[in-house]
Amino acid sequence: MSKPSTILRFEDGSVQFRQRLVVSLLSHRPILIRNIRSDDLQNPGLKDYEASFLRLIDQITNGTKIEINSTGTQLRFQPGVLLGGEFEHQCPDSRSIGWFLEGILPLAPFGKETFSILFHGTTDGCCETDPSPDYLRISALPLFAKFGIGADDDGHGAQIRVIQRAAAPLGGGKVMFSCPIVKEFQSIDFTDPGKIKRIRGTAISCKIVSSSMTARVAYGAKGVFHRLLPDVWIHTDVHSPKRNGCAPSPGLSLVVSSESTTGVIMTAECCLDPNSERGSELPEDLGKRGACLLLEEIRRGGCIDTSCQSLALLWMCLTPEDVSRIRLGTLSQYTIETLRLLKRVFDVEFKLAPDMETKT
Repeated sequence: MSKPSTILRFEDGSVQFRQRLVVSLLSHRPILIRNIRSDDLQNPGLKDYEASFLRLIDQITNGTKIEINSTGTQLRFQPGVLLGGEFEHQCPDSRSIGWFLEGILPLAPFGKETFSILFHGTTDGCCETDPSPDYLRISALPLFAKFGIGADDDGHGAQIRVIQRAAAPLGGGKVMFSCPIVKEFQSIDFTDPGKIKRIRGTAISCKIVSSSMTARVAYGAKGVFHRLLPDVWIHTDVHSPKRNGCAPSPGLSLVVSSESTTGVIMTAECCLDPNSERGSELPEDLGKRGACLLLEEIRRGGCIDTSCQSLALLWMCLTPEDVSRIRLGTLSQYTIETLRLLKRVFDVEFKLAPDMETKT
């Protein structure tokens, strides 16, 4: 096993940018990233959202050293110590709040005190590239409890709360994230997916003229789900600038989740593309698309969402010596790259045993 102080060198640019910074902080090993978009003659180097994420990491840590060359194509990162406390961060409009929130989720429990941060930026309308805060609240936060985060006497676990909604592209929303420190990291044994017993969801609109749009989205989604099971509830959440103080950009989205008899939660989301032509997709079609995305996530199997695979595997590396087991569905390419990164940084190998009966 290599020494913890050995520098990690990456020559493939901005691939897994957030994940590499996270494992650098958790392993206390410096990293050197080269060739960051060096082939892009127009805009080489770090993007504005990546520079903003570096500022966020510098803000929530003490002693972190960041060196970037003049063209932005090389980054040297010396990790510091996670602090905890209360913070505030302004996210650029090029990425939603969910992109930054997803990046710091693995770090939040390891501070010196309870971690709390208020994000400013876009909350909805970017689900094709970035997860929404509602999606992360439903899919990722149950994992915190599985690993023993927030399992203290007062029972206050990690929370994600949308204070003000804002659809792409203008932004202007607010999201609060808080997480207690972990007292004892628990190993997990999460292998029984169970049977689906209920469907829950929320249709969300921002600055839409007709409040019936969310009802039409819910109607389209329930038309698909009711063919399979009766316990389906999809609520509507309508936001307007006058009543709720939402941002000026219009948006329409749907977040749906399924819960099984063993507590397994699968989640999917979809939204109207803010760059598409008006009327290109009807609200009913948006609801059906969201329902089909959830059914596809269920078909892949496993006990966690595809997007949460890398988070679960990272925390499994940090658990005590007890063996952790988890059932995963189809591995995403991002998860495969994460497994290689964890092997290189923590020298931890996972034993993958395919189950031909459930195809997981």
